[in-house]
Amino acid sequence: MQIGSFQLTDLLMKMYDNSAEAIFFFDSAGKVIAMNSAAELIIGAEVLNGMIAGDVKAICMSCKGYTSESELQTCLSCYLVSPQKDFSSFQVYLDTQGKGITPYTASYQTIDEENGIRVFMLRDLTKQYKTQETLNQKTMMKNVIKAQEDERKRLSRELHDSVAQEMLSSLVDLRVLKYMNVDSEVLKKIQQAEGSLMRLLDDIRHLSVELRPATLDDLGLEAAFRTHFKWIEKNYGLIVHFTAELEAKRYEGEIETVVYRICQESILNALKYAETDEVYVRLFERSGNLELSVNDKGAGFDKNKINPIGTGLGLYGMRERAELVNGQFVIQSSIGKGTSVRLEIPLRASEEGEDNK
Repeated sequence: MQIGSFQLTDLLMKMYDNSAEAIFFFDSAGKVIAMNSAAELIIGAEVLNGMIAGDVKAICMSCKGYTSESELQTCLSCYLVSPQKDFSSFQVYLDTQGKGITPYTASYQTIDEENGIRVFMLRDLTKQYKTQETLNQKTMMKNVIKAQEDERKRLSRELHDSVAQEMLSSLVDLRVLKYMNVDSEVLKKIQQAEGSLMRLLDDIRHLSVELRPATLDDLGLEAAFRTHFKWIEKNYGLIVHFTAELEAKRYEGEIETVVYRICQESILNALKYAETDEVYVRLFERSGNLELSVNDKGAGFDKNKINPIGTGLGLYGMRERAELVNGQFVIQSSIGKGTSVRLEIPLRASEEGEDNK
């Protein structure tokens, strides 16, 4: 493609003046002969004055080293004094004005062999680093929660299939003893032991369900919710009005776990703090999203308080779980007007991923 020399020069000057990348030009002696406004913004006054005065090592006052094949930050075989090496793309750290030590992706190349003119170009990597850090944190949190759920599932199965079965066997043996020829005092003790064992067995079964309900893995969200809500009403008197509009549909295991845990935590918070006898739960699909709403008309709380009732860890955990499946978690509450929890999880991306497997 042919472009007139005047037009090309004009475009290059506009790029030089308006580029977000810092651009320095060095002569054969290592002196800075030109820099754009982006370059001037990142270096301190002392470094800038040194460059204007012709100090060939002025930039060294700002540079904290580049990343080599063996070290994260080093000054050995410096890009400024080793032009024979390939420095077309590398990472460098500069102590910048107002931002501290900042990582840059850099390029240092000769553009005029005859006169030894080189160009040094820098692009700030801070945003990319933050994006990568957020992604790493999200991945790590996802792995931690998955490991936690896997361990809960293992413990739940162990309690249900091993401990509970052994206790049930012992309970049967005790009941057999009641029909043997034993005196009244021994019979009384057997009955007391039977009662204690029954209560302990109920506690173990409940603990097994709390760790990880088998119905969630075997039958899905709707069945797991109905079982949990019946237990809540039986043991605590809290009536949960549950509406499900899913027709027993199943979802990815991770999505079902997130929805179940967030609903479980919301019900627990209502039980502890709402001072109400009724909670309304709705589970449905709308516009490609799986949605959960948990509402009560209880005491409510002030979200603007620094330390609301409780530790606040439950709300933090719910938000983190929602983010793992790209969900939106919103909680609304005010004193005397109750609390509303809403969760929306997009389904299209996950369903497409399942179809492509």
